[in-house]
Amino acid sequence: MTTTDLTLPNSPLLHTRDARGIHTLTLNAPASFNVLGEAMLAALQTALDTVRADERARAVVLAANGKAFCAGHNLKEMKATPELAYYQQLFARCTKVMLSILQLPVPVIAQVQGLATAAGCQLVAQCDLAVTVDTARFGVNGIDAGLFCATPSVPLVRNMPHKLAMEMLVTGEFISAEEARARGLVNRVVSADMLAAEVERLLVALLAKPREALTFGKQLFYKQREMGIEAAYQLAGQTMACNMAHPVAQEGVQAFIDKRTPQWPV
Repeated sequence: MTTTDLTLPNSPLLHTRDARGIHTLTLNAPASFNVLGEAMLAALQTALDTVRADERARAVVLAANGKAFCAGHNLKEMKATPELAYYQQLFARCTKVMLSILQLPVPVIAQVQGLATAAGCQLVAQCDLAVTVDTARFGVNGIDAGLFCATPSVPLVRNMPHKLAMEMLVTGEFISAEEARARGLVNRVVSADMLAAEVERLLVALLAKPREALTFGKQLFYKQREMGIEAAYQLAGQTMACNMAHPVAQEGVQAFIDKRTPQWPV
């Protein structure tokens, strides 16, 4: 399969795209445990913007090299500039990255091969789906350094029951991969040698569905979550109507009636 390398020079992020439209973004600063410093945040934003502009993109895999998936923000960088304005700018950039993941029209899968803590755990929580190795651990332990993980709490509490999220935030304690699945933070837990294959299984399932329907669904899923039930139903009904009127649904329904495999547009 043809793979295009979209990595920018001197970037801490590897970016490839295969012929199917799968973008793989790999955090590649293992010596620093793939922390979300200024360079990494900038590289992630550039890559996500590239995916958004790719009309044939089908999914994103967010992976990492090294022992850790991501150890959060770069505390050394943060300590070197002890200014409120700098911190506000830094967290605004991080928030933009997280929202860019949410706003992509295609699913984003976290492929977690190691420790995910603080903003790294936030990154996992913000992805649409997550597959992890059974040895990974997850935590929001900024509180150990006197810093409540406020921004990580946003997607965390939208992944798991609030008391379980609060316990992690106020104690700084880590949870195992299996506990992360039980709490709703990740979808699947596998051995390290099966990680890539399990992510590929998810990708194959996604690729079998029409891009347009997944885009309708992802946008609706997150918007309705923040609404009251009446507004959510109104938005969901409108989304289903628009989806049903789209050629992909017309073809899918006709294929169901005809008892044949649908022929999705390329």
